[in-house]
Amino acid sequence: MSFYGQKIIPAIRSMKDFEKMLDTPFTYGVFLDLHVGMLKNVFKYANQYEKKMFLHVDLIQGLKNDEAAAEYLCQEIKPYGLISTKANVIMKARQKGIYATQRAFIIDSSALERSITLVKKTNPHYIEVLPGVVPKIIKELHVRTGKPIFAGGLIDTPDEVEQAIQSGATAITTSNRKLWEEYSNLNISE
Repeated sequence: MSFYGQKIIPAIRSMKDFEKMLDTPFTYGVFLDLHVGMLKNVFKYANQYEKKMFLHVDLIQGLKNDEAAAEYLCQEIKPYGLISTKANVIMKARQKGIYATQRAFIIDSSALERSITLVKKTNPHYIEVLPGVVPKIIKELHVRTGKPIFAGGLIDTPDEVEQAIQSGATAITTSNRKLWEEYSNLNISE
């Protein structure tokens, strides 16, 4: 199982990362830590390279991660998808026809149950689970929600990528460029 042929979804933390990602065969990526003033230009550039980018709403500098921000992003920036821990952001993205990814930090069984309840409320297209190195949690979230899972956080090796995929993750979100390089050499196709 993979996300449109990608096991890895590059997570972009800097313009240097973005430039590197543009030189890979990956179609999908995630923008993290962007300044609100850069949004239009980086998305214009991504579109020129036919990259379909998710945008992590909670990490945009200078923009509150609320329903109004989500509406603005969907109407003006038009990302491929939005990622957030906030229910109202996820629901607004779905309403506007943008792929919604509910980010869930699973630190204990209580957090797991809260996340499942939230997913049932927001009905995201995807769930990003952190940390992504707990195969048991990936499998349980996928089984109990029926949603595709992105695993992120603390995944550093190809073996950890493969364990997450075998546990039911659709793809791995990572800013680890070594993993980008490792997986960009594989056959990537729709």
